[in-house]
Amino acid sequence: MLTIGIPFYNAEKYFAFAIESVLSQTYKDWELILLNDGSSDNSLSIAKKFAEQDSRINVISDGKNKGLGARLNELAALS
Repeated sequence: MLTIGIPFYNAEKYFAFAIESVLSQTYKDWELILLNDGSSDNSLSIAKKFAEQDSRINVISDGKNKGLGARLNELAALS
């Protein structure tokens, strides 16, 4: 299984396109971890909507803004 991790912060404008890009791949044995970095826009709602539609998508959100470096390290630990 392949793990794909996407940290996001206020990315609502193009976020759905990024998720749809993963969904459109021909390889199907994957999980997608969407890690919210304290977004204040609709990014978290978009992530949750996709997670409701596909059990391979996991959304993690603690409501804090820790920065990209911390979130990338967190994704590595989660995978």
